[in-house]
Amino acid sequence: MPGETDLRRLLIDMRPELNPGRYVFTTVAGGVPPGVSPVVTVAEREGLTLVLSQEEAEAAGLGYDYVAGWLVLRVHSALDAVGLTAAVAHELARAGVSCNVVAGFHHDHLFVPYEVADRAMALLEGLSRRSAAGRAY
Repeated sequence: MPGETDLRRLLIDMRPELNPGRYVFTTVAGGVPPGVSPVVTVAEREGLTLVLSQEEAEAAGLGYDYVAGWLVLRVHSALDAVGLTAAVAHELARAGVSCNVVAGFHHDHLFVPYEVADRAMALLEGLSRRSAAGRAY
């Protein structure tokens, strides 16, 4: 089934969900260390970025400096959809909430500072309600 491309529909149906736990970004040279199961990997010239649970990072002795909450937008967004990332980032930025976005095949994943993850959820739920009422983006 193809993903949704209509921005209003994406915002109405995004259904943000907060995964339990704390997540961190770290980087390693080479591959993923044994015993580590990252939820995201990004290959960069400088090394392999891993996003994984804080517990796994600490158990593996991996350094980090950013602890995040992991939100998933449950709507199946098309990879060529226009505006969802911008609308979500704009909503969070207006409230002073930083956001790191990763697109998966089916869903968008947002990593926000752990201490404001519940607030980010509330902001996105509000954006969805306003979109349904025809008063957003």
